[in-house]
Amino acid sequence: MRSELIHKIFSVGKYLPDSLVLEVFRYQYDQNPLYRQFCSAIHRPPEKVINITDIPFLPIRFFKTHAVKTGDFEPETFFESSGTTGTINSRHLVRSLDIYRESFTRGFEIFYGMPQDLCIIGLLPAYLERQHSSLVFMVDELIRLSGHPQSGFYLYDHDKLSETLLSLEKNGQRAILIGVTFALLDFADKFPINLHHTIIMETGGMKGRRKELTRPELHQKLSNSFGEAQIHSEYGMTELLSQAYSADNGIFYSPPWLKILFREEDDPLVVVSPGGHYPPGDTRRVKNGAINVIDLANIDSCCFIATDDMGRMHPDGGFEVLGRIDNSDIRGCSLMTI
Repeated sequence: MRSELIHKIFSVGKYLPDSLVLEVFRYQYDQNPLYRQFCSAIHRPPEKVINITDIPFLPIRFFKTHAVKTGDFEPETFFESSGTTGTINSRHLVRSLDIYRESFTRGFEIFYGMPQDLCIIGLLPAYLERQHSSLVFMVDELIRLSGHPQSGFYLYDHDKLSETLLSLEKNGQRAILIGVTFALLDFADKFPINLHHTIIMETGGMKGRRKELTRPELHQKLSNSFGEAQIHSEYGMTELLSQAYSADNGIFYSPPWLKILFREEDDPLVVVSPGGHYPPGDTRRVKNGAINVIDLANIDSCCFIATDDMGRMHPDGGFEVLGRIDNSDIRGCSLMTI
């Protein structure tokens, strides 16, 4: 059953069928005791789940307090959130790293093409200094797939990074600089460079080191330093094995097996359908809401996650991230608001 579902998940076309989402829900209800207990607690058994908006979404904080597992297995590894001093970190048990590789490489290729055609540079100092970062694992794998001799991680050697980017520009080499927000700003302040062939991809994360900025303010600062470089963003987290990406306009788009829904902030069981509409028959319309994520790559943990992020849905399926829900836990990798 699991193998068949994995094949279906990564074989979907442009649009994710609701029938597959419901099939995965039933599988996780049967095989995940914690998720089944949660569904029972809110009185939402499978017979009441007819549409994807009926599916219960597990609050993301459960990854801080429970082992979220679908099936009985010994994890190959685990990913842990960065958090801040005094907080409890989330822990995502990963049965198979091959599924994570499949998810992030396919997703990356959809938006950016083959890694082999790019030079990929990581500027993730705070993450490289700790273990079990899903972001470091992803970027490290993309660097390996790139195979470019100048691909690699940079810690605090901004002089060397500047030399590398100038060399890539001279050779007309397409590159992506993936960086945590505070490190990108530190580099931008010291080494403004007009980049024509490089995408700057910020992953969030001020970690208390700088004044908080809105995303438009951040992108403007980076644009002021890097000239014609495109400024992109990545939306990901420890509890998800897939990522969404945004270009210069700040609107995120997802690979087919990742779907974003919204819920009411003050009534979390009211889930909004894709495109920002309430269920059929309800004439209300939502502009903003709390973000629920369907990530089918989470086949071995939980595919249905109620995050602590606020967002805005666009009719074409894109979404914006508007910041954190009031009184939610502050996450080291997501301190920026918009």
